[in-house]
Amino acid sequence: MNNIAAIERVETAEHFGSIGGEHEIEEKATVLIVDDMEINRMILDAILCENYNIEQAADGIEALTKLLGGICKPSLVLLDIMMPEIDGFEVLETMKKNDITKNIPVIFITAANPTENEAKGLAGGAIDYIVKPFVNDIVKLRVDNQIELSRYRENLEHVVNQKVNALTSTKEKMLSAMATVIEFKSLESVEHVKRTSILTGMIVDILLKNPMFRDELMRKDYRIMIKAAPLHDVGKIAVPDRILLKPGKYTPEEFKIMETHTTKGSEIIKKLLLDDEEDLYLRHCYDICRYHHERWDGNGYPDGMSGEDIPLSARIVSLVDVYDALVSQRVYKPPFTHEEAMQIIESEAGTKYDARIVEAFLAKQDNFKKIYNL
Repeated sequence: MNNIAAIERVETAEHFGSIGGEHEIEEKATVLIVDDMEINRMILDAILCENYNIEQAADGIEALTKLLGGICKPSLVLLDIMMPEIDGFEVLETMKKNDITKNIPVIFITAANPTENEAKGLAGGAIDYIVKPFVNDIVKLRVDNQIELSRYRENLEHVVNQKVNALTSTKEKMLSAMATVIEFKSLESVEHVKRTSILTGMIVDILLKNPMFRDELMRKDYRIMIKAAPLHDVGKIAVPDRILLKPGKYTPEEFKIMETHTTKGSEIIKKLLLDDEEDLYLRHCYDICRYHHERWDGNGYPDGMSGEDIPLSARIVSLVDVYDALVSQRVYKPPFTHEEAMQIIESEAGTKYDARIVEAFLAKQDNFKKIYNL
């Protein structure tokens, strides 16, 4: 079929496009055609509309508006290079910088000599070129091939993610069970595990509004950080009961043994990390287990870290853990009031705790009181 015949099919294709039922339409992949020349969009629409749902954009600005705004979620973009205001290279560059669009495959369409732009386009992330004037069969084959590759990649990623999620879920359940065992063993409320996660989430919610913390929290996935918080004391499983359950004050020797719960916990996590050094959940678990008793001024344990060298997750959980311990009944002490606990924590801002995290903590203190019914 030549281009003139293809154009003549446009009205027919639009008129009968819904025939075949909703199920067939849903199964079709979507192709976004971006070209400032309407005739080119019409030709490509006519060539591809039988097998694909077609969306159009008359320039780069409209294309980015649809893509970044979630108006159009295509499986493939056919992108003209030579366009006014924003050319195809700029559109592609913007797409690659955005999490929503960075994985959408792009085929450049151009009337220019492709050898002049091929290296630039491929280096920028384009996967192929289609040259004007269009040859129908070549357009169909290239689009079909890329859609098929895209579907294969998506299916493969789905399978891999399922496997990873299943493995992560198993690790989470195992470690959560260990944390619960520790709470029973130490005669502390099992609710401590839940509260640690809730309080961490509250502080994170405030810190996300602070540009000094936002980027790091997003980069390290704060949601996983919150899930890892209850594992801070997993190393207590290795502490002898005579020390863990002692109602009175520790001797210096006993305190040294108690301190080992940080290193013992991190050793447990490290053995699991051997399988995957990139496991963010286990990485947060490790940091929280090992460093939640470090102090801002460097006088903590086990490694004497200070300031921002202490992982952010551990700095947050350090404060949360102490607050919960202060306002809760323990074998060695009665509970403090909320006001007493707040006074203790405020007095140690900038020495034991990161003062900025204490500030976030203070902003949420009314919600903390509600959780504990104080």
